[in-house]
Amino acid sequence: MIIVVGDLVTDVVVTHAGPIEPGSDTAAAITVGGGGQAANTAAWLAHSGRAVTLIAAVGDDPAGRERVAELTAAGVRCVVRVHPGAVTGSIVVLAGPSERTMITDRGASLLLDPDDVQAAVLATPEASHLHLSGYPLLHDGSRAAGLAALAAASSRGLTTSVDAASAAPLRSVGASAFLTWVRDCDLLLCNADEADVLAGPGPAAEQAGSLTSHVRNAVVKQGGAGATWASQAGGPYAISPERVPMKDPTGAGDAFAAGLLAAWLAGSSPEAALKAGARLGAAAVTQIGARPTP
Repeated sequence: MIIVVGDLVTDVVVTHAGPIEPGSDTAAAITVGGGGQAANTAAWLAHSGRAVTLIAAVGDDPAGRERVAELTAAGVRCVVRVHPGAVTGSIVVLAGPSERTMITDRGASLLLDPDDVQAAVLATPEASHLHLSGYPLLHDGSRAAGLAALAAASSRGLTTSVDAASAAPLRSVGASAFLTWVRDCDLLLCNADEADVLAGPGPAAEQAGSLTSHVRNAVVKQGGAGATWASQAGGPYAISPERVPMKDPTGAGDAFAAGLLAAWLAGSSPEAALKAGARLGAAAVTQIGARPTP
């Protein structure tokens, strides 16, 4: 059993083939469905055959009920607090041919409660690993819950992983603070922009190696250019995946994390885990939306 802690929101994905025309019309395909880094990773883990529990928060609204129902149908055990009077978070994802921009209302995700998180972790005795989305740590309202998740995992002797989440809020809180919050976790995942914030600009192998002074293992994701793993025990290890046609990059990093975790926790080597992550990430970009296609 893997416990995933973090955000569960609604994604409004706007997929456009060309530049957005300010003040005018831009042709696009628009889809609405489940999102949130933690929830997406949980869904991809379930898709990979892993038992997974998601700890999150939603509002007492139709969107919240739909988001929980989707994950339950996908095989995710949901320990999700419903907050009366709050709205479920939502994100507008502008997905272009080569990048995405997210316009975010975190909603009830900011109400993730540390007591709820700690109780849920302690009440899941079959769990062996906790994966934390970085988003709770990046916002004042939910930071205590993110820290409680890591503390509860430590008290239980679980291995831990953290996804750095997003470069802009990382810059806001500062690299030093974030690395203090995640110190000594077993695995830190970050993309190239996040690695620049946390370790400074440079080659991925140097960035990952630098981050191992704070965590036991670090992975720097570079999209279609591959990924690099460094460990306090050795490395670096790098892979260059095969290129695939990309329809939508939304959720690719979450799928990569799920594939990597599923393989690594099953005993795979860093190289094999990176390849497993790349395969699932490639599957994600060839479809529209952040979750596995049912």
